[in-house]
Amino acid sequence: EELATIEAIDSGAVYTLALKTHVGMSIQTFRYFAGWCDKIQGCTIPINQARPNRNLTFTKRVPIGVCGIVIPWNYPLMMPAWKTAACLAAGNTVVLKPAQVTPLTAVKFAELTAKAGFPKGVVNILPGAGSLVGQRLSDHPDVRKIGFTGSTPIGKQIMKSCAVSNVKKVSLELGGKSPLIIFSDCDMDKAVRMGMSSVFFNKGENCIAAGRLFVEESIHDLFVKRVVEEVKKMKIGDPLDRSTDHGPQNHRSHLDKLVQYSDTGVKEGATLVHGGKQLDRPGFFFQPTIFTNVEDHMYIAKEESFGPIMIISKFKDGDVDGVLKRANDTEFGLASGVFTKDINKALYVSDKLQAGTVFVNTYNKTDVASPFGGFKQSGFGKDLGEEALNEYLKTKAVTIEY
Repeated sequence: EELATIEAIDSGAVYTLALKTHVGMSIQTFRYFAGWCDKIQGCTIPINQARPNRNLTFTKRVPIGVCGIVIPWNYPLMMPAWKTAACLAAGNTVVLKPAQVTPLTAVKFAELTAKAGFPKGVVNILPGAGSLVGQRLSDHPDVRKIGFTGSTPIGKQIMKSCAVSNVKKVSLELGGKSPLIIFSDCDMDKAVRMGMSSVFFNKGENCIAAGRLFVEESIHDLFVKRVVEEVKKMKIGDPLDRSTDHGPQNHRSHLDKLVQYSDTGVKEGATLVHGGKQLDRPGFFFQPTIFTNVEDHMYIAKEESFGPIMIISKFKDGDVDGVLKRANDTEFGLASGVFTKDINKALYVSDKLQAGTVFVNTYNKTDVASPFGGFKQSGFGKDLGEEALNEYLKTKAVTIEY
């Protein structure tokens, strides 16, 4: 409860969500990777080309060394947990840079590691500006790995610095514009409920948020009507109030960006159905927003808002390949989703969507055992699951002649 309270103050997440997801999944992540600590192993390999042929080759998975982790402001506790747990389980030491605007839970995490008996120097927290601390980590010759979650432009800069400094290993989880395709044969109640969650979860400050919804023409108007009705019921307010559904945006500059983003959508000719403005009350509160009639060439159809803005486009009934082409017409590939009762259609669409995660008849259902990461300019490398360990290990091959 203390961590959830700090998280709500730090990020603006509503307390109930902070307790269940921000803190709850962080705990699950450390428990999951704690189970991997004594199960990291190599293999034996028969080799035939060397003579004489009495040889034994085996591999060892060994720690990388000092790892730098740079995290964003939307999940100030959960993002460190995702990366740090795998990093430590693999036997590394970590230097963690929290986001400049959300350092509180990371500092509390450092206190907890000391109480838990971690040796000095294993976990190190360096708050500060990304342009200074993050850049120094990327440039430092003793750091052998950088794990970064954040924007694509910054990810490119980090990748460049890592290459120039000492060819660091890098894993990047970057921006997204995740498509969610809703077919007319969906469960409408569930599509409305999960469609809202796909956009408005954590105030839209969610890397896998559905950046664009494609709704089949025959159910488009009904879907929009249902979503607007539900949005109007959302309680916006103090994140520490247990009854609040939607808290403030993280910081002023982000709020200003969302206002500008919405203004751009209106100027381009999209239909603003609901919201689009800052609430007239103290705090960084932005109205949950819905746009319809969004055309493919528009700025809001292509660029991520990272906020509670639902972008809805319609597609012709039965045009599965057409909507897939539109959904994949982006440089991002972090997540995606499809709602349909037709299992053949669901599997076909999930095969064709160019994204690291595909949700079928659900959304936001990440799990500590399932690998998470993007395609294209959404980055490479995985958090969570067994694959995450590979980001923090290197393989040494040993050959013995006897």
